Amino acid sequence: MKKIIILLGPTGVGKTSASILLAKKLSSEIISSDSMQIYRHMDIGTAKPSTEERQTVKHHMIDIAEPWESFSAGEYIKNVRPIIEGLHQIDKIPIIVGGTGLYIKAMTRGIFNGPSADWELRNELLAKETNEKGFLFEYLKSLDPLTASKTGPADIRRIVRALEVCLKSDSTMSESQKSLTNPLPYEFVKIGITRDRQELYGMIEKRVDRMMDEGLVEEVREVLDLINSSLITHHSSLSAMQAIGYKEIAMHLSGELTLKEAVDLVKKRSRNYAKRQFTWFRKEEGIQWIDLTGIHDPHKIFQKVIQFIKA
Repeated sequence: MKKIIILLGPTGVGKTSASILLAKKLSSEIISSDSMQIYRHMDIGTAKPSTEERQTVKHHMIDIAEPWESFSAGEYIKNVRPIIEGLHQIDKIPIIVGGTGLYIKAMTRGIFNGPSADWELRNELLAKETNEKGFLFEYLKSLDPLTASKTGPADIRRIVRALEVCLKSDSTMSESQKSLTNPLPYEFVKIGITRDRQELYGMIEKRVDRMMDEGLVEEVREVLDLINSSLITHHSSLSAMQAIGYKEIAMHLSGELTLKEAVDLVKKRSRNYAKRQFTWFRKEEGIQWIDLTGIHDPHKIFQKVIQFIKA
């Protein structure tokens, strides 16, 4: 089988700089597997590779959707398949880099492939929830009690998606998830980067501070203006606005939080997200883990990664 290298790990662990050096060494290109870097205009808060880095090595699956558009894991696979094939045709090994476990699972093990997003239906459902709080969760319990039992009543985005599946297909979410798409037919070399948890959390908090210094508040304000101009009324339900950093700063801009409260919440949710990523990756088989505790030089990180490739 043709090879694909997957460089994965939690947010802020040090994947980007090492992936640039790896791609240069292998004369290849990078495919992002970050579910928020697909959105245009969202650069600072998603920690996209810099313009210079993208000029050094070609990146794919970045800046391909607008913040008000939905983008599923199924669409990710549809878009990424021809990119992988194209790289293989010119004898380049694709390098997948990111931390969105669902995208990686879709490639390596397959996923549930449901109906596409219907914004008219979603807005109707959200309007009902606005008029009667708790309506959507009760509605889901009546249509798909198994999915409801696994979904918190406050998780409106997942509830709306589950209802969308029920109302737009011939089966419930719980029934549909029993049937998965096929994994991509490649040999996956999976390399995971990890660190001591406390060291990682400290790095995450410093990165959030840098994002604030770089203008995250203004970026979120501009994204919200773009969404409002697109006539989307329930922007809080958009996938893009679930991104850590954007959701909290939006709450600050609406007067729900002070700036300090918002920043503290971004840091807390980023740490929690890193924990969830570790939990998700433990379910992924065949990952070769590299402990980078105490190592921050991109070239030293690259040397550790390339040893696994050679092996």
